[in-house]
Amino acid sequence: MNNRRNFLKRSLAAASVGAFASCQSHSQREASYQGYNYQLPKFAKGTRLLFQGDSITDMKWGRNQKDRNHYLGHSYVFLIASRLGVDLAEAKLEFFNRGMSGNRVQDLKKRWQKDALDLKPDLLSILVGVNDIVKSKGAPIDMKKWESDYRYLLESTLKQNPKLKVVLLNPFVLPTGRFVNNPDELKRFAESINKMAVVVTTLARDYNAVHIKTQEVFTAATATSGAENWIWDGVHPLPQGHELIARNWIDEVAKSSS
Repeated sequence: MNNRRNFLKRSLAAASVGAFASCQSHSQREASYQGYNYQLPKFAKGTRLLFQGDSITDMKWGRNQKDRNHYLGHSYVFLIASRLGVDLAEAKLEFFNRGMSGNRVQDLKKRWQKDALDLKPDLLSILVGVNDIVKSKGAPIDMKKWESDYRYLLESTLKQNPKLKVVLLNPFVLPTGRFVNNPDELKRFAESINKMAVVVTTLARDYNAVHIKTQEVFTAATATSGAENWIWDGVHPLPQGHELIARNWIDEVAKSSS
């Protein structure tokens, strides 16, 4: 019996060493995309990070605010939280995902008190715009109202917390899914995306926000592997697309805090 126990101990020890060596070799690999070997952002202990937007942020599929296994969905928000939750464990960061599928800027405005101000965020990250295009059904988007509603989100939150850190992401589109055989629809989307990017750029400047030019990030990524590797239907990223957003988000936020 003792021989058997000793054999099991030696086997487990050998397996542990092998697993550790395997982990070391994987950790020493370098990725080709910017942000893998990343600079850590600086956050005060207990910082509350709120992510707002539409289905791209939401990605709930079982997300339940009371269920700590699923409360962040499985978008770029989950990836950011998982990475920073490990590497900044001592900071005890709090992450909140309040993206909601189908939302436009005006929809965010309607629920802003409950889903933003009441949460008292220290950092506010917003990615929105695609549904404004979808629900316009081809009609021109009132960009002045779009900007006015967007400014309300920022100003009301900054009024509550003047030290609020803001991160703004441009909406984006790639020629995949329904857009492959519908160039006119793709052109309409792209034109609206470009107009929104101008507004987001202005807002980022006016409110000293971190600005993530997501369209440029995805367009650059398609050069090596094609658009279909990142976004399956033109607007919703695949897992690697969400990872690409997460890496760039962390990278840009870290630059702003250095």
